[in-house]
Amino acid sequence: MRSTWLRWRLGGLDPRVVDWTLGAGFTVINLAWNWTGPEQSARPPDAGSVMLTVLANLPLGLRRHRPLAVLMVVCAAGLVYHRLGYQPSQNTLGSLLALYSVAVHRPPRVCLAGGAVAAGSWAYASAVQIPDAPLWAVVARAVVVCAFIVGFGLVVRLLAQRTRRLADLTERLRELTRRLRQERDSTARLAVAAERVRIARELHDVVAHHLSVVAVQAELGHYVLDSDRETTARALTTIADTSREALTEMQRLLSVLRIGADDDVRYDAAPGVSGLDALVERVRAAGVDVTMTVTGRPRPLPSGLELCLYRIAQESLTNVLKHAGPTRARLTLEYTADAVTVQVGDDGPARPADVTQATPGYGLLGMSERIKLYQGTISAGPRPSGGFQVTANVPLPAPAGGPARTAMGDDDLSVGGR
Repeated sequence: MRSTWLRWRLGGLDPRVVDWTLGAGFTVINLAWNWTGPEQSARPPDAGSVMLTVLANLPLGLRRHRPLAVLMVVCAAGLVYHRLGYQPSQNTLGSLLALYSVAVHRPPRVCLAGGAVAAGSWAYASAVQIPDAPLWAVVARAVVVCAFIVGFGLVVRLLAQRTRRLADLTERLRELTRRLRQERDSTARLAVAAERVRIARELHDVVAHHLSVVAVQAELGHYVLDSDRETTARALTTIADTSREALTEMQRLLSVLRIGADDDVRYDAAPGVSGLDALVERVRAAGVDVTMTVTGRPRPLPSGLELCLYRIAQESLTNVLKHAGPTRARLTLEYTADAVTVQVGDDGPARPADVTQATPGYGLLGMSERIKLYQGTISAGPRPSGGFQVTANVPLPAPAGGPARTAMGDDDLSVGGR
């Protein structure tokens, strides 16, 4: 067996060397036995007895690779040796070792046939060596000895098979462990990538909105710097407030990167629908006439969903600042029995069809990704009467069952950012 060979090799012994050493040792011992003190009734040793003794012992060097052939040669040589009447010897011991090899390395059916051959050879040799012994005793002893050898070999075979199976299972477990580690590392990398996308989306929303307000107020302040100091002062105040708010938002996002998983740190609350009034005031101060309307009965929403609605309104009003110019805008937050809708529209100039059909920018793409987290829908496009409109709708469970939850659960909803 290869596993047995490897174990011997690890122990510093080659099993082939061991087998040939056994065969040579058995040969030398039996040759010495034959040439010392032969019985008067026995045939004197000669070249034939030497050749038969060699054939009955030396082939044991091949017992692991050709066990059945070795058993047949050893038994046949022993039978011929005793049939020719040479000095009684221990040549039959080689047949027992060969039988053990057959039991270990060959199927049970072959073992039974080999056991029958070895038992017959052993019984004949015993009958020749002890002619006065009863035949039934000779046969019984041969059968018992060979049955013991076959049984012992089968037990060794089963133990070796069990050892190989355990080794195979251990190797499979190692491979499964390696794959699980790879999958765990891959999952961790995907989680890091998703977090990077989330933070990038948050940074876009924060920077785009606040810098748009700062830019508009800076232009207004520069325009009326000499003629209207009061307007200039309001513009500078708006710039300062917006900059501080942007800085706070940036610090909140960067803290996610700096804080470890085991750190006991409380995050600042992310903006939600309660912050829409301040958002409207900030955009109104930037020069856009914005009105806000809330319809339906307000209800508690998961923090992640509130952040999603806030960011959609923020991005839409930022686009009004950047693209519509001086105009009027409307922000509508509508609660129904099974959904919540946020809608932002303006009365700015109509946009060309080829522009609205082009690939959406990062802001619109970010809004679409956010709303998909909550199985919602979003539409953005020009209004028939002029201007542009963004509508986002998110389904909600019935309020009678308790606080509203989406199918993903509160923990998963916070993916939109904290």
